[in-house]
Amino acid sequence: MKRKIVLLGSTGSIGTQTLDVVRNYRQELKVTALAANRNVELLEAQIREFGPSKACMFDEAAAAALRQRVSDLDVTVYSGMDGILELVRDEEADTVLTAVVGMIGIRPTIEAIKAGKDIALANKETLVCAGHIIMPLAREMGVSILPVDSEHSAIFQSLNGEPVSKIEKILLTASGGPFRTKTYEQLQEVTVDDALKNPNWDMGAKVTIDSASLVNKGLEVIEAKWLFGVDVDDIKVVVQPQSILHSAVQFVDGAVMGQMGVPDMKLPIQYALFYPDRLPMSEKRLDLAAMASLTFEEPRTDVFKGLPLAYRAAHEGGSMPTVFNAANEMAVKKFLKRQIRFLDIYDMISSAMDHHRIVADPTVEDILEAEKETYEFLESRG
Repeated sequence: MKRKIVLLGSTGSIGTQTLDVVRNYRQELKVTALAANRNVELLEAQIREFGPSKACMFDEAAAAALRQRVSDLDVTVYSGMDGILELVRDEEADTVLTAVVGMIGIRPTIEAIKAGKDIALANKETLVCAGHIIMPLAREMGVSILPVDSEHSAIFQSLNGEPVSKIEKILLTASGGPFRTKTYEQLQEVTVDDALKNPNWDMGAKVTIDSASLVNKGLEVIEAKWLFGVDVDDIKVVVQPQSILHSAVQFVDGAVMGQMGVPDMKLPIQYALFYPDRLPMSEKRLDLAAMASLTFEEPRTDVFKGLPLAYRAAHEGGSMPTVFNAANEMAVKKFLKRQIRFLDIYDMISSAMDHHRIVADPTVEDILEAEKETYEFLESRG
């Protein structure tokens, strides 16, 4: 029986790689709906190739343009958040893969869970900001949350049915990014072009900058806390520059189970879509004998302050992870526009967190309000 997928964020890095997986398994996978922000040309091409019955563009003008371009096809084009919510309720689909970037992923994920859909999760903000809502709701509705991030997929695979009570520590790996060996003084001079050169992974601009600052790893720590039901202090970040060990679990008896492989996002995507089955992949294989070395380092939290700020946000809880995430989003946008320096990202996050008054158990409305207030505060600083 075919697995039927709604793909949110189909024109981004994760979305396009998901469609690569679908191309390889057309007999087993069917795309029923596609959603993107404003890349009309690419979404049109995807619609023509994969034949979904529904599509959505978040941008209203882009949706109007898309409707005109696919008027010869049997596809309904929606727009905005209401359109995305319509897609995730699609009765034909059984799985929603959320590959959108940002807070936009929260409401569709909640709606999809309420509609009984399994979630293949590639949107960090969903659990970082609303994990206290998402995970209990998923348990109540009896749906699966399957991680698509390579690190969380590796942890999920390493657990392999072991109970959470047997976990001593989660070992969350990081490549260290392009600035891994740079000093604080050297980081004052790095450029946007420097930061966009991730040594191992093919990612979008936002995630690549987050990887360079280690904010991405901080977001993954908070996400792992919710996904696996562990205390944040039981999650240890380890730098693994070759990106071969994608993460591991240390159990109470001292055994360490990890998942290794070449850096390729299609593996965790395919694993999430076919879980609990494993299907062949034609991608490059890991050759252990050919590897010169496999090295590990402590993260340099005195320099890369995104990680300790994330732990602070996780400890303070409530609406603080939302502020951490929102402040970083605004800072990265400014950095990509060359309006601030790389190290200013940390200053913007820290000042927003210092300013915020925590809401202990935020609703979705509280989360969105905290995001809005964070943006307004940072804009007021100039």
